Amino acid sequence: MITVTDLKKSYGSLEILKGVTATINKGEVITIIGPSGCGKSTFLRCLNRLEKPTSGTIDFEGKILNDRKTNINEVRKKMGMVFQNFNLFAHMSVLDNLCVGQTKLLKIPRAEAEKTARELLKTVGLAEKADSYPDELSGGQKQRVAIARCLSMKPDIMLFDEPTSALDPTMVGEVTAVIRHLARDGMTMMIVTHEMEFAKNVSSRIFYMDEGGIYEQGTPDEVFNAPKREKTRAFINRTKTFRYDIQSVDFDFIELTNSLLNFCTANALSRANSNKAGLLSEELAVNLIDKNDLRSIELSFPDSQEVFELTVTYDGKARDVTQGAGMEADIVRGVASEIVYGYDGVNRLCMKW
Repeated sequence: MITVTDLKKSYGSLEILKGVTATINKGEVITIIGPSGCGKSTFLRCLNRLEKPTSGTIDFEGKILNDRKTNINEVRKKMGMVFQNFNLFAHMSVLDNLCVGQTKLLKIPRAEAEKTARELLKTVGLAEKADSYPDELSGGQKQRVAIARCLSMKPDIMLFDEPTSALDPTMVGEVTAVIRHLARDGMTMMIVTHEMEFAKNVSSRIFYMDEGGIYEQGTPDEVFNAPKREKTRAFINRTKTFRYDIQSVDFDFIELTNSLLNFCTANALSRANSNKAGLLSEELAVNLIDKNDLRSIELSFPDSQEVFELTVTYDGKARDVTQGAGMEADIVRGVASEIVYGYDGVNRLCMKW
């Protein structure tokens, strides 16, 4: 168990943590969410003294971590940390990366360390990569190796500092699947993440950080579906938006489509939702609306990815182009679960699904 009491951290006159108090119980999976710069990573790094707290106390299994008498290197053997950028030893094979801590710090014989390493590589699906080197791996594979290396030290708790932020969106699932497996096995974890769906699905408790502290906490259902405080609600309901303004009748539709799909990929949309966005965009911009009239296309959705909206703005007399006959209009009506049309000098057509 970790008990944090009135934890503060400043850099000169800049106060990042303004008095964080929290308890992390054995077996809990706590995800830490919040806006950039709110102190999420600083809080995590203070827990194992990678950052030195300005004041307050951190009690880990009866040891006060910010007491000068505490051997922090001994504590770190029990408190593993996985970073954004993997931090693997590039000159060592995957197997050696997992063995070095066991043999050097835990004084485990090499043969036993190798056995443990190979078992852990099986756990993260990388048994066949034991003899590979980090530069031969994808980003997702590197992060899975980093998790296995952390587990090789037999920690009591694992800290994850945005473990998927450096990954291509297609690789995020590899890492979150491993963390979900650890959660099912009862590993105590604290995870700083910007992946809201992951936080919702894996957590026993969520800390929303803002204003230099834990602004709100609760179960995933409480924080995501019934937040009590204003800033939490605003953060949970924030939207991500792609907008493409059309300046010329000769606009590059291929560029529009690629930009839209790249945005979908970067935000980890499912293939089905990406395909819907691309299909609606194509039918409207190419087949249903005169290029002389088209002004903009905008895709937006909340972090929770519950409702998607594609809004098209176009000039000309008031007209809802989805009400016409023909295959193109039928496709749009078939894809969208709701269509909202309005006219305020220009036509605005919003499709939801």
